[in-house]
Amino acid sequence: MTYLTLSVSGSDIEQLSQRFRAAKTRGAEALEVRLDGLAGLGPDRAGQVIAQARKTKLPVIATCREPNEGGAQSFGIAEKTAILAECIKAGAEFVDCELKIFSKKEAQRPIREALKAHPDCRLILSAHQMKGPFEDINLKYETMLSLWPMAICKLVYTARHINDCFEGLDLLHRSGGKDMIVLSMGQAGLMTRVLAKKLGAFLTFAALDQDTATAAGQIPIDVMKDLFRWDRLDGQTEVFGLIGNPVGHSLSPALFNAAFEKDAINAVYLPFLLEGDPEQFCDFVDGMAERPWLSTGGFSVTIPHKTHALDYVNGKGEFVDALAASIGAANTLKVGFNGIVCGYNTDYAGAMDALTAAMGLEPHALHERQVAVIGAGGVARAVVAGLVDVGAHVTIYNRTLKKARLLAEEFRCKAAGLEALSAAEPSVIINCTSLGMYPEVDASSVAKEVLGPEMTVFDTVYNPVRTQLLEAAEQAGATTISGAEMFIRQAIAQYRVFMGTEPDAKVIRRVVMNALTG
Repeated sequence: MTYLTLSVSGSDIEQLSQRFRAAKTRGAEALEVRLDGLAGLGPDRAGQVIAQARKTKLPVIATCREPNEGGAQSFGIAEKTAILAECIKAGAEFVDCELKIFSKKEAQRPIREALKAHPDCRLILSAHQMKGPFEDINLKYETMLSLWPMAICKLVYTARHINDCFEGLDLLHRSGGKDMIVLSMGQAGLMTRVLAKKLGAFLTFAALDQDTATAAGQIPIDVMKDLFRWDRLDGQTEVFGLIGNPVGHSLSPALFNAAFEKDAINAVYLPFLLEGDPEQFCDFVDGMAERPWLSTGGFSVTIPHKTHALDYVNGKGEFVDALAASIGAANTLKVGFNGIVCGYNTDYAGAMDALTAAMGLEPHALHERQVAVIGAGGVARAVVAGLVDVGAHVTIYNRTLKKARLLAEEFRCKAAGLEALSAAEPSVIINCTSLGMYPEVDASSVAKEVLGPEMTVFDTVYNPVRTQLLEAAEQAGATTISGAEMFIRQAIAQYRVFMGTEPDAKVIRRVVMNALTG
């Protein structure tokens, strides 16, 4: 069993007791009592706190962390070992002592004696690297075992980049996980916290909420259980996720995990914050795909990595679908047998399906329609590719005319400066810029005077659902299409790539609209 352990800190016993009860109510499977945050801490108060924690009937870990390893206050060795020894006597099932402390003879003796007198308590030997990875994580692990072979070994370090996670995951996999805790702190280390259960780790830590987290990157327990499907995870769970920067506010984890739940699929979808250049992108995808024990199924890919994704698959000589090749970007990677990675683009399908459904047309009916596409970035590429493919007459409007011309030359359509839109008479306007996206909701790429009742206006921005552009278009009597429709439809297409089956579209739509409309 991998314990979903709620780490609890507080300034007084009453506050701690309230949080212990809340942890039990919220579904924690174990409690870590962070004594170092308690004012006036001494052995007697430590014993009282452990007695309160044990009332929850959950396994209790007593921790008194040093400041250089993330703690709130410092203690002398004699004082610290007396506190830990009292926690053992008070009935804590586990006691956590830093390797730096336990390696000193004056610390070992009282802790060893207390453990010998209370054999039901186990020692967790811990090491924390706050500024990056360990110099040699394997040596640190071997040192722990040499000092106390029966110890549960805990190694926690900060992931400066998501690729820093692999050395920790490798150690956890090699050790079998049973008596191991290996986690990466920070947003880039999120996957180590969730996948700890898949790899059989002794525990992972969660927080009551963001405000009470005791370490950087700790995930609220409700998010672990409800969003990341903690209770469903096991060694066979398939791993999917969104690669991008940023990814923190993406709706993709919520919609895919809800679809997996509805279809009873043993899978989890995570946000993968990936900073850096194409080389770091390739290292990450290789790192996931080449470790079969991670059971990686595929990735959604967003800004700024869609061209990196296409280049990655092309560089490997694997399959790239014709749409991704023509668009020049892939937003979907499917990992298959032996780590083979194939590339696809579902933005095209999402945009065209959303447009034609709202207009009540088949795609071929857009032939020779005058369409104005605003913007010349990644979204515009997919939209233009779809429109040109069905024979629409496309003009790309952009503030930087040179960029519009480059894209227009590639797809054999027209280009113009954004100011020229006021003299045009398109039947369809599609905004492919980020203007109007939350939090800058008062912006719009199109002046009100351009809009008319015979038009269809499509804004690919999906947050908010009703952008300023769409509100103005409604007032002008135009048919409007929210970017939420494109987002939903491209996600459905991605699900088909990942699973080979149709998802429950109602579930995906409900999750997205509930998130966007509050």
